[in-house]
Amino acid sequence: MHSYIGITMGDPAGVGPEVILKALDSNNEFKSKYIVFGSTNLLKYYRKFLKIKKDIIEINDIEEYKDGYINVINVYDLNINNLNIGMVSPQCGDAAFKYVERAINSALNHEIDAVVTAPLNKEALHLGGHNFDGHTEIFAKLTKTNKYAMMLIGGPLKVIHVSTHTSLKNACDRVKKERVLDVIHLAYDILKKMKIDNPRIAVAGLNPHAGESGLFGMEEIKEIMPAIEEAKNLNINVDGPVPPDTVFIKAANGQYDIVVVMYHDQGHIPVKLLGFDKGVNMTVGLPIIRTSVDHGTAFDIAGKGIANEESMLEAMKTAELFL
Repeated sequence: MHSYIGITMGDPAGVGPEVILKALDSNNEFKSKYIVFGSTNLLKYYRKFLKIKKDIIEINDIEEYKDGYINVINVYDLNINNLNIGMVSPQCGDAAFKYVERAINSALNHEIDAVVTAPLNKEALHLGGHNFDGHTEIFAKLTKTNKYAMMLIGGPLKVIHVSTHTSLKNACDRVKKERVLDVIHLAYDILKKMKIDNPRIAVAGLNPHAGESGLFGMEEIKEIMPAIEEAKNLNINVDGPVPPDTVFIKAANGQYDIVVVMYHDQGHIPVKLLGFDKGVNMTVGLPIIRTSVDHGTAFDIAGKGIANEESMLEAMKTAELFL
């Protein structure tokens, strides 16, 4: 029996439509049946422009799925003649939200088994009337999830974040024992679901040299280490705080299965350095499976036919691991 996975089209002015069509038209043998939540007209335009072999069929619900086609649920239709490709707009931000909202509801209703998201633009999202920092926060809100985290997979690395879309100053203030411990648990649980029997978890320090015994900051002593010790008492295989300038090379060389990072760029920089084209973003802790490309809307190349679909393919393959 096949599973169904929904793909949200992302911001219509970005590269989402392009990378989705390229991925679905690839020669990869997918284990699941994919349905795009988006705009039929816009996808048909890109199909012709990109010379995609598979035909597009519009369906109204999952039961109408047809093999051999690119199946689309037309959530918010748009016309290429009324869009400024590569530009921020309220209409596109609103559309991107509606695609995600519909897919989440379908997953919560068990109509689809996972959601893969193409990129949206945060400024457009806000202009469209949806005050979220990004996909992670949308999924958490609409699934009523309180404890969640962003995980990135890229090349040989997996990282999971204590904080993400906030200022560096605020990120430092969010390094608290309870949150660090929650993220360690989330890391452990997701790796177990990925069939890693005894996950080896590293926790990165916040400060240079992981604080150097308090010389460069007290967060490691007051907040991070107590969380690690409590996790160890629960028989979780966790190490740290490991100095952030060495932890990633250790993980990339196979010493750890995942690194708990303290803030957005601490995790994003190494993952994008080692696996930029094939990076995957995943929201951990949700009642549904959600994976995503690990790149933005790429407005500078949108509509030119040169966007790379590798990250979308990796996001699809990652979603299938959990089904």
